[in-house]
Amino acid sequence: MRTLVRWDPFAEFRTLRRTMDGFYGPTTWRLHDSALTFPVDVTETDEHLVVKAALPGISPEDVDISVNEGVLTVKGETKSDETSDAENFHRREIRYGAFYRTIPLPVQVNDDKAEAEFKDGFLTVTLPKAEQARPKQIKVKAEAGKLNGSKSS
Repeated sequence: MRTLVRWDPFAEFRTLRRTMDGFYGPTTWRLHDSALTFPVDVTETDEHLVVKAALPGISPEDVDISVNEGVLTVKGETKSDETSDAENFHRREIRYGAFYRTIPLPVQVNDDKAEAEFKDGFLTVTLPKAEQARPKQIKVKAEAGKLNGSKSS
């Protein structure tokens, strides 16, 4: 007697996604997981690393930010408005609940001097680079009497 096993064509994609999440943090296409996530931009200047996260409809009080061992974590929770039993939803796509995102930082930062600002639904975290991660200027010294590689006689 043979047992029929239902084939799931997306099972391998879910395995791949979990593997990628382990390397890069949660992805933004998690449709059926319990944790919500959000898009981020990570930019770098000579002095700072800047992480900008889109968190529309979130209050700053509902956001928790931490930096630990080169990883920035942003998490929080959104709560649904109270609904009455008389409401019949035709469509309910706005998701409520816990959200989080871990972002591996590409350079060492001075997390003691990090600053965060929340404006118009965007969270901006500015992380000063650690001294060893900043570019160094090296001045070129020229010997007197030598110009453009030629020797004076």
